[in-house]
Amino acid sequence: MDQDERLLHSSSFGAAAGAYAEHRPNYAQAAVRWALEPASGPRVLDLGAGTGKLTATLVALGAEVIAVEPDPAMLTELRRSLPAVRALSGSAEAIPLPDASIDAVLAGNAMHWFDMAVAGPEIARILAPGGILAGLWNVMDDGVEWVSGLARVSGSAAIGPRDTPASWRAETADMHPPKNGVPARFGSPEQAEFPHGQRRTADSLVATIATRAGVLVMPEQEQEATLGRIHAFLASRPETARGEFTLPLLTGVLRVRRL
Repeated sequence: MDQDERLLHSSSFGAAAGAYAEHRPNYAQAAVRWALEPASGPRVLDLGAGTGKLTATLVALGAEVIAVEPDPAMLTELRRSLPAVRALSGSAEAIPLPDASIDAVLAGNAMHWFDMAVAGPEIARILAPGGILAGLWNVMDDGVEWVSGLARVSGSAAIGPRDTPASWRAETADMHPPKNGVPARFGSPEQAEFPHGQRRTADSLVATIATRAGVLVMPEQEQEATLGRIHAFLASRPETARGEFTLPLLTGVLRVRRL
């Protein structure tokens, strides 16, 4: 994905901020604990915080959280749902915080939108010595047969290269260093996955997939065809055709330490 395409996709969420807040899953608490485990203090930045899905989990775990989000509509949803959290307008490339003021920076389903050539040094700037940077992604467990079928039917725009475990591991393994010859500011990456799940119906799972960037940027006719194909598949499967079911997820974590 080139720079223009990444900007198009990353800026698509604001129009669906309400649906994102309603339908996107939270993050497995065990995954968030693992991400924070080496941090030397409680000061955590949720970077690219969206509507606050990861922020809420951090609050529940007792972290001292600041949220930073560039999209005004997403930030409005975050402030509405988590009014006690300090929530700032900003981006990974321009973080409105002082040097060495944060012990851990976490990003939930957001690090792939960062321009790490700029964001890497900026994140390193606001981290205390030895601070932690961790990206978290909720991925669909395609080791489950019907989920594998759903991925095939949906197509890569709806369920893409970071949305299933094996491809997530490959796509994120070296995501944190800049690619332009800037000296690396972070150590070797660690990856881990934690079981998770989300209660869905066929309708609400289609609504969840409709909040993905690849679907949001589709022409209307293509979007309707894609979502219709997904709904037809879910209606045809005994696991998903009637009432609520659990969508099998894993929360994957990429963790690095600031050098």
